[in-house]
Amino acid sequence: MKDLFDLSARRDMSREDRRNFFRRSAGVTAGLVGGAVLSACGGSVSEAIAQANAPSESDVLNFALNLEYLEAQFYLRAVGRDLEADLKASGDTMGLDGVGTRGAVTGGRAVNFTSKRLREYAQEIAEDEFNHVRFLRKALGAAAVSQPAIDLQNSFNAAAKAAGVGDSFDPYADETSFMIGAFVFEDVGVTAYKGAAGFLAKNAAVLDAAAGIMAVEAYHAGLVRGFLVNQADGVIDAANKISAIRGAVSSDAIAAGMSNGADQGITVAGVANVVPTDANGIAYSRTPNDVLRIVYLNADKTAGGFFPAGVNGAVA
Repeated sequence: MKDLFDLSARRDMSREDRRNFFRRSAGVTAGLVGGAVLSACGGSVSEAIAQANAPSESDVLNFALNLEYLEAQFYLRAVGRDLEADLKASGDTMGLDGVGTRGAVTGGRAVNFTSKRLREYAQEIAEDEFNHVRFLRKALGAAAVSQPAIDLQNSFNAAAKAAGVGDSFDPYADETSFMIGAFVFEDVGVTAYKGAAGFLAKNAAVLDAAAGIMAVEAYHAGLVRGFLVNQADGVIDAANKISAIRGAVSSDAIAAGMSNGADQGITVAGVANVVPTDANGIAYSRTPNDVLRIVYLNADKTAGGFFPAGVNGAVA
């Protein structure tokens, strides 16, 4: 199995190699994302098939729910809370194929915040993520997947080592470490929801709700990036290394010609970069494949990292 160390080399592909790689291997993902638009414009039979094989709205929302479980537990543990049992179990008490078994959380503890405002930030974001879990579970009803096993300890150690910021990392050690840990997730959440928009375009109400969650995640990401960019050089360097390794594993984005892999550090050429966008001022999108590479901490999209037993649901 390839790990994150092996992936930085992918960034050295030539432009032609990237184009060829994309043509060979990105067909399924590209077809799923673009199927609705292509078919509306008179697309081919193969494009129509790609659209027909696209994940359902519940599949997409359950994928998002897995990520919300992770974020909620990361923040809730930092403020001395946890998800209630009824917000972790399957929505179908009889058991639903693909729903998975409720998992335990490894690691995480209350942070000793010395800043009153940072404590309040953490409490507010924890409440937002708690509400995201509750909202998505209510929207999904019996189809809601259970909380997968979540690792908030070994995963951070592995991520830190891969990014080159040390052999271990404890995001709960102090408030600055906590904000660095939050940076690992927040940009991923924003780009994941942006990437999901194409799957949800047929249902205005669902798309509106997803856009609302994405906006909240963007507020969180901006707050975290704004805090970190005002810290010492060592903190900025650590955040930029995390961004670089996230970009290195975004194989779909790199294959599509994005040299930074749909990621940007909190500084670029020494200048603050609080809002990562493309040349048109538009937020990047991540495919489910790229999200899984990041949260599983491996190139093969196999269980591991923050989800040691994998995520639950059809998109896994």
